[in-house]
Amino acid sequence: MKKPTIVIASALVVALVFGGGAYYYKAQQAREISKLAGAGESVFVRAASPALGSESAKVQIVEFFDPACEACRMMYPYVKSLMRANDGKLRLTLRYATFHEGSDYVVKVLEAARMQGQDLYWKTLEAILANQATWAEHGRPNPQLVWDYLGGTGLDIQKARQDMNDPRIAELLKQDAKDLATLKVNKTPSFFINGKPLTEFGQNQLRVQVENEIRIAYQ
Repeated sequence: MKKPTIVIASALVVALVFGGGAYYYKAQQAREISKLAGAGESVFVRAASPALGSESAKVQIVEFFDPACEACRMMYPYVKSLMRANDGKLRLTLRYATFHEGSDYVVKVLEAARMQGQDLYWKTLEAILANQATWAEHGRPNPQLVWDYLGGTGLDIQKARQDMNDPRIAELLKQDAKDLATLKVNKTPSFFINGKPLTEFGQNQLRVQVENEIRIAYQ
């Protein structure tokens, strides 16, 4: 066999081995996650986490979310549209994955807002996401700026500044960090639909998987 042929053949073998290994790893990870869901673990949904939608909904979207994540901001209105289109059948739970610098500060602001009411939480989140480009500027994040955008939400800002240091918020962040490690979440947004990871990221892919779970749950 000529040398170039040997090199090409070797490269093909390496590619096949690598591809097979990657597929095996993904399949194994999916099986492990399915076991957690099947065992009734609360690693996906914690009672203390913010949630939207009917408590009786049979399909649960869990999103590991970073308020400084551009993809999270872009996906948020689409997820809300899915909720509206499937009213009563879907419930969204947000879990925090504070991978970006300053995100933990912003999460504390969000949770302080939630202490004043669920409606204020979602209004605060939307105001923060709408101004993400300013306070989460790449390389120069300034999370303290989020306060400047909350005046029209109805939030008691002085109270929120005090409440953001509540130890319960620190515990929530600690639990979310533990759960995302258990689930091997290393990017945001990461979605799980009824305990199953989103197989391929994208708006259409999320819609298809959600609609499939709805068909199964409500057949």
